Amino acid sequence: MSVLISGATGFIAQHIVGDLLDQNYKVIGTARSQGKIDKLIKQFGNNPNFQMEIVEDISKLDAFDAVFQKHGKDIKYVLHTASPFHFNTTEYEKDLLIPAANGTKGILESIKKYAAKTVERVVVTSSFAAIMDFATYNDGKTIFTEESWNPVTWEGAQANAVEAYCGSKKFAEKTAWDFLKENEGQVSFKLSTVNPVFVFGPQKFLEDAKGTLNTSCEFVNQMIHAKPTDEVTTTRDGEYIDVRDVAKAHILAMQEDKLIGKRLLMQNGPFTKQDIVNILNDKFPKLKGSIPKSNSNTDIQKATFFNNVNSDVTKNLLGFKLRTLEETIYDTAEQILKNEAQL
Repeated sequence: MSVLISGATGFIAQHIVGDLLDQNYKVIGTARSQGKIDKLIKQFGNNPNFQMEIVEDISKLDAFDAVFQKHGKDIKYVLHTASPFHFNTTEYEKDLLIPAANGTKGILESIKKYAAKTVERVVVTSSFAAIMDFATYNDGKTIFTEESWNPVTWEGAQANAVEAYCGSKKFAEKTAWDFLKENEGQVSFKLSTVNPVFVFGPQKFLEDAKGTLNTSCEFVNQMIHAKPTDEVTTTRDGEYIDVRDVAKAHILAMQEDKLIGKRLLMQNGPFTKQDIVNILNDKFPKLKGSIPKSNSNTDIQKATFFNNVNSDVTKNLLGFKLRTLEETIYDTAEQILKNEAQL
């Protein structure tokens, strides 16, 4: 039996594919173009357990039909990672909200039509964006947990690009839980979601750690290329998690019964841009003098942050140690610097 992973060329998805192949699963990935497919197949060394199919536009509700018509009888697990994550659009409904919601509804409808009895587990890559609320994020009293939901409405999600992205993740995830309720008895799969915060860490393949990186890793890329005189924030920029831990959580959500019906809030604490600069200066002496200076007061300041995200339930369920900020920033930066021949 096989694992279907949508959006297989994505940052998180490539790590999931690698881990699945290491565990001897047969993997079917989807991507938007033949060029992306050819590149990834080659990067995974033409592994006989890995094949890919084109799904050009996930916003079409029948986008996954052909994949399930062809492979449905062999697919036991579905990991739905495909979703837009970028802020460079002004057509929020068309480019973010509709593709995210339809992509989720479409893949679940395809399961219902062609693999209702064979697909046993579905894991949807959601986001902390589906959990948090901008209005109360910094109010010093609201604590976000696995139970929290972003209150943004469809209309409110069209206010700006960030609200649109957050809305897209909320509506995509809500679509999945609602689908399961509405189709009880018509599908046999169990559902879990993985809700990561900002995801740092190395690209799966060194050659991809260049140019403009995925949205989260751009924080590190920008600090590596910052000027010594650039202002660096010491206030909370968000929470962090390592991509390898997020990948592992997806696979455990697919394998373990105790994770059925759970939302896994993946985070391991807050970070500031100054934290990133401190780690870069400490671990890569060559950068000293060419990037902003370290600030030894950062940890003292961070100790005053109100702890507004609590993921203890997830950490206890998963039961493995999450990577530190130092490790994830080091591994992210090391790849970038190797590609720029600075290491």
